[in-house]
Amino acid sequence: MSATSESLTLSPLLDRLRPLLAAQKTPVYLVGGAVRDALLGRSSDDLDFVVPERAIGLAFRVGDALSLPAYALDRDRDTGRVVVPEHLSGGRKTTLDFARYRAANLEGDLRARDFTINAMALPVAGTRAADILDPLGGRADLEAGLVRQTYARALHDDPVRTLRAIRMAIVLGFQLVPETVEAIRAAAPRIQEVSPERVRDELLKLLDGREPDRALQMMHDLALLPAVLPEIAALEKVEQSAPHHEDVLAHTISTVRRLVALEDALFRASETSPPLDAARQRLAPYAGRLRAHFARRVDGELTGQLLLRLGALFHDSGKAETQRRDDEGRIRFFGHGEVGARLATGRLRALRLSKEAVQHVQTVVATHMRPLLLSREDTVSRRAIFRFFRAAGSAGLDVGLLSLADHLATYGGAGDEGSWEHMLDVVAGLYRHYFESYEETIAPRPLVDGNELMTVLGIEPGPEVGRLLDLLEEAQAAGEIATAEEALALARRAHHK
Repeated sequence: MSATSESLTLSPLLDRLRPLLAAQKTPVYLVGGAVRDALLGRSSDDLDFVVPERAIGLAFRVGDALSLPAYALDRDRDTGRVVVPEHLSGGRKTTLDFARYRAANLEGDLRARDFTINAMALPVAGTRAADILDPLGGRADLEAGLVRQTYARALHDDPVRTLRAIRMAIVLGFQLVPETVEAIRAAAPRIQEVSPERVRDELLKLLDGREPDRALQMMHDLALLPAVLPEIAALEKVEQSAPHHEDVLAHTISTVRRLVALEDALFRASETSPPLDAARQRLAPYAGRLRAHFARRVDGELTGQLLLRLGALFHDSGKAETQRRDDEGRIRFFGHGEVGARLATGRLRALRLSKEAVQHVQTVVATHMRPLLLSREDTVSRRAIFRFFRAAGSAGLDVGLLSLADHLATYGGAGDEGSWEHMLDVVAGLYRHYFESYEETIAPRPLVDGNELMTVLGIEPGPEVGRLLDLLEEAQAAGEIATAEEALALARRAHHK
């Protein structure tokens, strides 16, 4: 951390903006996370400024100076924004926010913020740690590695800060002070009064971070799960039979942890263990294309990786409703994938995720058991692979990784001798057909169309035409027919049965 006389680590964009901002009639201060990060030796991509008045006007003047558009985010609170694209800000998109004081003066503004480590200000002309204004002891908490609310009702007044506290603790590797822990527990039920969009944004930041499993565990420990994700909270103490060794909630958190380890092993080569090494080796031919799939942008500014993690979060959410014991006392969860898909859909819609995102997660949850069922067969046929992707579509790529993470969480590792290798065989086979034989096995080009069927068979438009086309597509994917003549012959036999 910077000593008071040392220069701060600040965004290079500030050097360009400093003359303009320093020339304003009223003082301009950099506040919040950018000041905190500067003390930690990090350059922030989000720069928040406060001024006594006319913040939106300042945003537009900065936009004009940078030849970029400015936006009025909140006219009532006098807040504006300029987004600086990557090519103008050192390769990283930077957001510049300008807001009027939240109180009568700067100190009042800082005291109204969430945590002391975010309640420091730097005059725009300042470049050293000694220039920072710190009325609440934020720097001392930063040096001690503590997350502390700025005042006794800070979390009560804005309950979404409870989730932000967890994120701060995880991202920075800090501890929550006892008073803030109690404040989180007390404010947890009130998070239901917050707009769903704000809760969604904080939750997704937690799930998109480096330790989503720890975030979920902290949400559980701090009584936030029932308020934010009641379907997941309901999984606590839901027992499972062997080979499971955890209740469903603990297993869910373990699955998310194992999924992140798989991501690291496949895409960053930063995790190692015999099972992960085996997965990295077996899936290496598809790693680049999988990386692109999970890096894609989805409507609502989500990534494919985040949708995969949401699928892992909800994959067993249907088990609380479907738990049954058979005559031998073994616990069963028949239909839990379909029930979980329904629960995931309801929760994600309530959190205002996009239709595309909800549909994708719903499909992942509904089909997540299929690779396990395929692994119970000696060989996986082309017909079975076609049926899997017909049900799952591109979400089948997510299901492949999720099934591996689920296996590792279930067994606490690779499991019985050969079981991990067999699961890898199944998933690698699914990926091989999807990436290398897509037009043969997954979505073959039709050998005949509906008009040909109707002409040759003398049938009218209707469900029978669709049934026959589906039958022909599956037979073609299975390698049973390869020509139009063979397709028509099969259609004749099937139609006359």
